Amino acid sequence: MLERTLPDGLLVDAAWMERHGYSTSLRSQYVAAGWLVQPVRGTYKRPLGKLTWERAVISLQSLMKHPLIVGGRTALELQGFGHYVSTSGPASIHLYGDEPPPGWLAKLPFRERFIFHKAQTLFSATTAAEGPFSLAGGDDGDDHERTGDHVRPLSMNAQWPLLVSTPERAFLELLDELPKRQTFHNVDVIAEGLRTLSPTRLQRLLEDCRSVKAKRLFFWFAERHGHRWVNRIDRDRVSLGSGKRMLVKGGRLDPKYLITVPEDLGAPV
Repeated sequence: MLERTLPDGLLVDAAWMERHGYSTSLRSQYVAAGWLVQPVRGTYKRPLGKLTWERAVISLQSLMKHPLIVGGRTALELQGFGHYVSTSGPASIHLYGDEPPPGWLAKLPFRERFIFHKAQTLFSATTAAEGPFSLAGGDDGDDHERTGDHVRPLSMNAQWPLLVSTPERAFLELLDELPKRQTFHNVDVIAEGLRTLSPTRLQRLLEDCRSVKAKRLFFWFAERHGHRWVNRIDRDRVSLGSGKRMLVKGGRLDPKYLITVPEDLGAPV
């Protein structure tokens, strides 16, 4: 029974075990017998299968049904857009959702740290809510997969995908992190490689985006690197607000988008 409900390499919490009929005493027996291990207090996994941050997040998404997705820079790196910036894998895992992940996630023995972002800060409720509702292989027996227009399953193996933001959504999430958690120069390197984004998907996201800063930066970086897809976006339907945005102290004010950018980054082409 346990072999069918709890795959190798994934983990669950005590609440999940209770819902599936594993009482506290039964869990203790399984741990004592070596049939279960506890990576941190309140979590359980079978002994086989190495626990990685990807599998921990997949467990939250697919087994425990937490509406979290991997987004921002992490999602871009996983989809091959950050390899010029990082060669050793992501040091920070950016998660987006309505509610933070359970506290035990940060206590797991990973070198990576998790950073949570409230999705509705950047997007409307409809877009922010896209995520893992009932994934293939889920514990409820429902094989329907629903991820939404701006979230995609990234295959970690055949059965258990990791849900991540599409590159279009992840780019706006990344831009919203400037300048506090991301640097202009790292974002610039990533932005240069985003040559194949979907203008249709971008149009919907830009109209839905709540951050004037992220939208102005989006057009600034797109024009700076001469991406053709930016010409297919209807700017009249995208609100860029009014007034200046001071993003870099002592930086250069871009006269078109009224944002300050580093002096050593050239103007858009």
